[in-house]
Amino acid sequence: MNVDRDVPAISCRGLTKRYGDVLAVDGLDLEVQQRSLFGFLGPNGAGKTTVMRLLLGLAKPTSGDAQVFGHDIVTESMDVRRQVGYLPQQPRFHPELSARQVLRYARGFFPLDGSSAVEEDITEVLDLVGLSRKADSRAGDLSGGQRQRLGIAQAQIHRPPLLILDEPASALDPGGRRDVLAVMRRLKETATVFYSTHILDDVQQVSDEIAILKDGRGVLQSSLHELLDRTSEHVYDLTLEGDVDKALAALRRQPWIDEVKVTDGDDGQVRCIVRATNGEAVRHKLLRLVLRHDGVNVISYSPRKSELEDVFLDVVEGVHR
Repeated sequence: MNVDRDVPAISCRGLTKRYGDVLAVDGLDLEVQQRSLFGFLGPNGAGKTTVMRLLLGLAKPTSGDAQVFGHDIVTESMDVRRQVGYLPQQPRFHPELSARQVLRYARGFFPLDGSSAVEEDITEVLDLVGLSRKADSRAGDLSGGQRQRLGIAQAQIHRPPLLILDEPASALDPGGRRDVLAVMRRLKETATVFYSTHILDDVQQVSDEIAILKDGRGVLQSSLHELLDRTSEHVYDLTLEGDVDKALAALRRQPWIDEVKVTDGDDGQVRCIVRATNGEAVRHKLLRLVLRHDGVNVISYSPRKSELEDVFLDVVEGVHR
């Protein structure tokens, strides 16, 4: 499908949804660029599924607006639906239909564009999600991970430029999750993938960008790489051995060091976490300052890389680690 490359895949401005006295989505501003793998995060009840329902035209906003590839979700809902494939949190299929029949049925809802053949599309999508050998197996006989991949195939069968996946791997075992994440990486080659999840390790493995929703409000949006670098640049892991007391005392006297925490010293090596208030100072001075002291050996020295869980808890619960 042809889309305007100059517009975001998803754009929300003040998007709000109220159900009676319940404010499910509260003035959400969000922008998702094309050809990205975008993780949409938040605790249970944050409003993630409601946002997806609004984007799909399954619910109407109370106020605000949103566009998918420049098409308004209310006034141009049919144009939006043609460009979106959707995977619900728990996809269900008739148990007697084969995987191929499920996809043939789903493909029938979309007109042919003249350049594709239905059976070729089905074969291609089954291969994409790793179900070629299960093409003629009954849906009711598939494992949980295989059914989830069939759901992704169904969402992808009409080749939409945007896929909206609601918790695509949440109920799967580690093997099933691995397979679904691999499929999502492949899908990014031809589409934008916007997905919700609460499995933060999965997000850290595959996402280009994330947004965090709390109480229906967007509280953070960032490139994953920039977010983790920004939140960890002033924290260093340092492992020393020898006569370390004077070196540690010298570190603690520095105005640009906020904390020196010894985490382990039982095996003769002293492991420390150094938190600094000045990133430039800690990068240029920390190691030099330690090495001034005779009798101290530096075993390891590295900036700490934040985990997404640290950032998530800090944002949604105010937990500082």
